[in-house]
Amino acid sequence: MYLISELAKRVNVSRTTLLYYEKMGLIQGKRLDNGYRRYSEDDVQRLLLLQQLHTGGLTLKECQACLDGTLGRDTLQARLDTLAQEIEQKRQAHTLISGLLGQHSQKQLHESMSKVAPDAHMDWLLQQGFNEKDALRVKWLSKDMNTHDEYMNDFMTVFEDLERWGPGSDSETLKALNLIPNTGKKILEIGSGKGLTTVTLADNTNAHITAVDNEPVAIDKLTNKLVTTQIQDRISPVCASMTSLPFAANSFDLLWAEGCVYIMGFEAALAAWKPFIKSGGYLVVSDLVWLTDNPQAPFTKFWKSEYPSMQSLETRLAQAQEQGYQVLEHFTIAQESWRNYWQPVEEKVNALTPTMPDSQALKDIQHEIEIYKQHQGDQFGYEFFILQPLP
Repeated sequence: MYLISELAKRVNVSRTTLLYYEKMGLIQGKRLDNGYRRYSEDDVQRLLLLQQLHTGGLTLKECQACLDGTLGRDTLQARLDTLAQEIEQKRQAHTLISGLLGQHSQKQLHESMSKVAPDAHMDWLLQQGFNEKDALRVKWLSKDMNTHDEYMNDFMTVFEDLERWGPGSDSETLKALNLIPNTGKKILEIGSGKGLTTVTLADNTNAHITAVDNEPVAIDKLTNKLVTTQIQDRISPVCASMTSLPFAANSFDLLWAEGCVYIMGFEAALAAWKPFIKSGGYLVVSDLVWLTDNPQAPFTKFWKSEYPSMQSLETRLAQAQEQGYQVLEHFTIAQESWRNYWQPVEEKVNALTPTMPDSQALKDIQHEIEIYKQHQGDQFGYEFFILQPLP
């Protein structure tokens, strides 16, 4: 037999707790003639079992019902489901913290942050010490702050010598250009890359073209390409960010942005770029869109990771109108334009793989190419939008 103080020590709880348990009927002490309560070994065993049940997530009342054999299976199943949710939350927390410590890839973390809070994610990356260009690269490419430099070195090893950095073709550019009633005298090309589109625009208009890209390698390549051409006086390469364009308002008759609007986000880009367009001017952008309401699982999984804000064509058309633009025309680029991009990339990756077998950048690019190979053109596509700001 145990006095209450002895029982408290035996089961490692306070005297007050034992009195509360007794009030609930979880234990039944016997009061002796001298007024003291005495507890048996059965009470000890009951309390130890109660503690185990309580640790499992049951309330005290549920513990009592379980001990008395009256607790239903539905309640136990509900508690089990709750525990499973808590375990998953703890697992995610463990993954997050260990990722921040550099113990494994942060890809899942950055994908999640970019999906649920893209603006806050970008601000956070800037606070970690990245400049805007590298913050955008972490967000869209490496998705791992700890291995970012190595990833980007491998990534640029693939793309630095390639002419085309995204899907497209001269014929698609000309198709969009011919849908514009008047290109005017001044064109701003945003995300010019090495200048494939820049040269096409210069060859087919009389306008002066300001070509903007935030990648110095691309701007240097474009500058060198123009040295021996007759159009160099009509093209001004500028290394700058699309998020902070260094130009005065109402400066351009036409803004052109192929395959880069995702960096800012479709709606944000349309809103930010609108002030630079002269009255009566135009904006041409291309963006990835879903072409079906029920895309197949492999494509959904891939693009939810790579471009979580991707929308249907109908949604993009509505968003353009909401941002104060009239949609003059739109069309989907052909499959040939995709092949123009991924076939040279695949050849370069295949050549590099034997000497870079562990490169995560190469593995990611290979996976992207496989998605393009599986695609038949009916699930997703790059859509050209020919827009004009409303007065």
